[in-house]
Amino acid sequence: MTQTIAPRVRALVLLLLAAACALLAGAGPASAHAAVTGSDPAQGAVVDKAPARISLTFSEQVALSDDSLRVLDPEGKRVDAGKPSGVSGTTYAVRLHSGLPDGTYTVAYQVVSADSHPVAGAYTFSIGAPSKTSVSVSGQSTDDGVVGWLYGFGRYVSYAGFIVMAGGAAFVLACWPRGSGVRPVQRFVVSGWLALTAATLALLLLRGSFTGSGKVADVFDLSLLGQVLQTKTGAALVSRLLLLAAAALFIAVLFGTYDKRDDPQEKRDLTFGLAIGGIVVAAGLAASWAMSEHASVGLQAGIAMPVDVLHLLAVAAWLGGLGALLVALYRAPADAPVDASAVRRFSGVAFGSVLALIATGTYQSWRQLGSWSAFTDTRYGQLLLAKIALVAVLVGVAWISRRWTGRLAETVPAAAEREKARVGAGADASGDAAGHAEPEVTGDDQSGTDREAGTDVDAGSGSGDQPDSEPADTERAAQLARQRAARDAAREKRLRDADPNRFGLRRSVLAEAGIAVVLLAVTTVLTQTEPGRTEQEAKAATSSAASTSPDTGASGALTLNMPFDTGGQDGKGIVTVDLDPARVGDNEMHVYVERPNGQTFDIPEVKVDFTLKAKDIGPLPVVPDHIATGHWSANGVQIPMAGDWKVDVTVRTSDIDEVTVSKNAQIG
Repeated sequence: MTQTIAPRVRALVLLLLAAACALLAGAGPASAHAAVTGSDPAQGAVVDKAPARISLTFSEQVALSDDSLRVLDPEGKRVDAGKPSGVSGTTYAVRLHSGLPDGTYTVAYQVVSADSHPVAGAYTFSIGAPSKTSVSVSGQSTDDGVVGWLYGFGRYVSYAGFIVMAGGAAFVLACWPRGSGVRPVQRFVVSGWLALTAATLALLLLRGSFTGSGKVADVFDLSLLGQVLQTKTGAALVSRLLLLAAAALFIAVLFGTYDKRDDPQEKRDLTFGLAIGGIVVAAGLAASWAMSEHASVGLQAGIAMPVDVLHLLAVAAWLGGLGALLVALYRAPADAPVDASAVRRFSGVAFGSVLALIATGTYQSWRQLGSWSAFTDTRYGQLLLAKIALVAVLVGVAWISRRWTGRLAETVPAAAEREKARVGAGADASGDAAGHAEPEVTGDDQSGTDREAGTDVDAGSGSGDQPDSEPADTERAAQLARQRAARDAAREKRLRDADPNRFGLRRSVLAEAGIAVVLLAVTTVLTQTEPGRTEQEAKAATSSAASTSPDTGASGALTLNMPFDTGGQDGKGIVTVDLDPARVGDNEMHVYVERPNGQTFDIPEVKVDFTLKAKDIGPLPVVPDHIATGHWSANGVQIPMAGDWKVDVTVRTSDIDEVTVSKNAQIG
């Protein structure tokens, strides 16, 4: 059993890293928490004359830099003048140079949402008439590159470090005070402090590049670091570092002075002081997340932040304590194993933590989703369902652990009495045997004893070497004493491991820890994903804007909006077909492809067919040219006669994923 400890611990570490890599890599650019809900000029609009400025409206307030809003002409040159600024509420604008020539212009934006996440994207509009453009804005997001991946992994490590440090210390203080002197438990808690400190420093360095260029070379740019320190996120990270200094003092006292106190009254007083101080420090660390992320913006922020702090503390008490219990069960010395009373106390702490998690999690789910449909229609809701399922499984395994704890508490006293009686009888028997055999020990018997003890007798030594006999006997006695001590410890550990109840508890706690690792990874991705309420509000705003725009304007232009879903990854979106002037003869056609949140994106292929079933004409195929991100165009589209035409648009999002959507429209 003892030989399987290291492989299991290594397997748990590998599971942690694999879950982190798989889930964080899947986060992708969907982590933007503010969405564009409107623009002026609008996406794909053709205006008669150059506007004096362009403006964007977001679903929440955002932070701007000097390059947050850029407008590029067809040649890729910037035509914006001055710094972007807020107009009103969540609308931001930048002025344009006067006298801009006709053509297609690209608006690129890169801002930071109020909950600290970068938001980037682009769209096009045209002055006079559309034209080809050399601007390419694909890959505009900075959170899906190397820096984005490192930042996401740093967030995961910081959460894990906090849980290990706070939960492990709470387990020692509240459940197993004797564990303050156990080296493996000490290393477990200290490793959490080191991980959280290192991750916080890394996040502070990565932050400037993460919300800016996304380049690895900018990570050590001190000017960017200075800008980060002036932001809400920078202040939260610095506060976390200061609180970690206080946490280091707490850990030093817990594993130093506290462990050495023998007076019961002094130990009770110190326990009370450490409990109060530990709660204050842990709550402050949890608040460093709450004040800069989801809880700090949106609906009922004043209530959401303390609820978020309580949620993080409950997670740490449960999962961190679980990790400390796992270390104690596997690595505690044979002479000081974790007892049933400590496991029973932790079971009570875990039960209270689960109740707190249910209450705070229910509130957070309502606040971030807003509707039942968001559970299945948004990425945030889908991740939340996965998290709920993992919590349910974890609670089920914890219930099994609770049963093993009850059995362990029943069998430990009887086993201890049996072992004490067996050891006493063995000591008496060995003493009698030694007393009878000692006078008759011969050279051969002595050699046999040496062989049994595992000692080597020099070939040149013998019973006639009287000057060397005393040192040799002393050395052999010391070797025998060490071997007896090791044998006794191994026997005690073997007996402890042979207990089926303790073995069952170890397995169930190990399973809990494995599920907790995956749960933490899902939670980390969840904090980086756009809340379901925000995503649905952005969709509603986009749909509302599309529905209020008439299909046929004063110029006779026709606009058709068609949602599509190819069934593959990133296969959902909206394809828009603009036909101008939508009459018999030559027409100009523009096709736009955008995500459900309104952000344009490229796909491998888009085709359009026109069919007039009443006259048995068509399909007339049109393959437009790609001119910008999410924008295709075709000139000279011939409509031979007026009628109710069926417009089929074939959208291909990968080599195998494609779909055809249709809509009827009166043309001519």
